[in-house]
Amino acid sequence: MVSLTLIRHGQSTYNLQNRFTGNVDVKLTPLGETEAHLAGQKLQNFRFDVAYTSMLKRAWQTLRIVLEEIKQTDIPIIKNAALNERMYGSLQGLNKAETALKYGDRQVEIWRRSYEVRPPDGESLADTYKRVLPYYQSEIEPKLRDGKNVLIVAHGNSLRALKMYLENITPEAIVQVNIPTGTPRNYVFDENMRIMSVNYL
Repeated sequence: MVSLTLIRHGQSTYNLQNRFTGNVDVKLTPLGETEAHLAGQKLQNFRFDVAYTSMLKRAWQTLRIVLEEIKQTDIPIIKNAALNERMYGSLQGLNKAETALKYGDRQVEIWRRSYEVRPPDGESLADTYKRVLPYYQSEIEPKLRDGKNVLIVAHGNSLRALKMYLENITPEAIVQVNIPTGTPRNYVFDENMRIMSVNYL
């Protein structure tokens, strides 16, 4: 058996301010750091062989705290832009509530949750899927097949895309899926890479 653990970064400054973040490189808040410590505490009995994260500091700050918490800072860490948050285009930095007043709640919800609709000048979840999945299949999945336990710390939408693949979630159903901050989700696979169990920790 081998395991894959996914964590969305802790609360960021833009999360706190209710802003569209996308690939704006903002930091964790003090609460976000606390969430990362708590995530690490939930993983005390796990041993990882390699960790992956995005190029954005809120993700790798979270990863660093988690690895310090579980005393595994010596494992290889690989950063790649394929795991970055989806790019929200001209919405980035805007307050979500103010944007909803301007464009309507339904339009903002479509931009945030739908699979194929792009925000203005930004990426859809489908676009995000098309960069996350090839990277996962070429770089991360082979590590799992080799028996290595993997930790990924990334973002709400890059992890939604990966969750679609792992759990066979349809584009229609992914609209209802949200990834909570700082909450590890663990997958255990058999030797044929079939999921034996999946749980939030």
